[in-house]
Amino acid sequence: MRLSTFIRENSAPIIAEWEAFAGTLAPSPEAASPLSLRNHIEYILQFIADDIDSLQTDAEQVRKSQGMNAKHSTDSVAEVHAALRQAGGFNMDQMVSEYRALRASVIKLWGAQATETTRQDIVDLTRFNEAIDQELTESISYYSLKVERSRDLFLGILGHDLRNPIGAMTMSAELIGRIGALSERQRMLISQISLSSIRAIEILDQLLDLTRARIGSGLRVIRAQMDMAFVARQLVDEMRAAHPERTFTVDVSGDTNGNWDRPRIGQVLSNLLGNAVQYGFKDLPISVSVNGETTDVTVSIHNDGVPIPPGAVARIFDALVRSGEGEDAHLQSNNLGLGLYITNEIVIAHGGTIKVASSEKHGTTFTALFPRG
Repeated sequence: MRLSTFIRENSAPIIAEWEAFAGTLAPSPEAASPLSLRNHIEYILQFIADDIDSLQTDAEQVRKSQGMNAKHSTDSVAEVHAALRQAGGFNMDQMVSEYRALRASVIKLWGAQATETTRQDIVDLTRFNEAIDQELTESISYYSLKVERSRDLFLGILGHDLRNPIGAMTMSAELIGRIGALSERQRMLISQISLSSIRAIEILDQLLDLTRARIGSGLRVIRAQMDMAFVARQLVDEMRAAHPERTFTVDVSGDTNGNWDRPRIGQVLSNLLGNAVQYGFKDLPISVSVNGETTDVTVSIHNDGVPIPPGAVARIFDALVRSGEGEDAHLQSNNLGLGLYITNEIVIAHGGTIKVASSEKHGTTFTALFPRG
């Protein structure tokens, strides 16, 4: 009996054997109910049987073996299965184990009734494994997407809901500061509360930006005529005041006017300057260059310091990537602070690009290109 026919005619015992294993993985009694466990498994078996019988060219087989085959529907049964498992509290390892159990159940039951092995059996078994792998790949991909979107939604809600209590803290500190009879120590503590509250709101704003960028609405930019060089000088002056021990230089050439979002541009420059201060050698200057001699305007911020390793450069603009022990400090700090990720998203929202070059000989330079808008 061909494997596809066996699957169709023996779906009940296959599902029963698979359910016995899946029940041991269920995170709750509700998730362990037969109805919950068997959700979409019949459709997965049907897809596998149909896939075994379908015509397949050698080129299609190679693509499938390399995981390059196209998804077979917009909302595949594997994706729906992954969504239900994620909602039911199954972790990814448990979901993957289900597919391993399904594979083992089918092969065990089919092998028990086979009297001899033919060439067609080998072909069918190969196609069966390819189909299982396809379903597994789709389930893992969709499960990961659901987890990522849930995480981003949580961060967005967290960032939104924490603004009000932190804002109340800031306002309370300001009102207490207006009381006349306060000691120097008390005023210092109130000032620290205010500064910490402002910093907390900045972090929440970054979380909200992260959520907008990743969930799909994108970062909003409100364009208006502005001078990039003027804003760059303003941000450098702020950095000089905050870090009087550091040296900053600003070089401007060409027409640096354009239509950009002034607060967002300020975020970009502040993040890049802060990065240069954090990682640059303290006894060497940080240089800012604004060039408007072409149809676009470029901003470059350079510091001399320990170079970013090549492996970290490729991920320097990523967000929420957990760094391994001993990895480069550039990657660890910026992924936790989201600064460079938000910077990249702001540049993209303006239709521009940003890149980084880093070496021991030439130092580190971030260059952002902005169309004039």
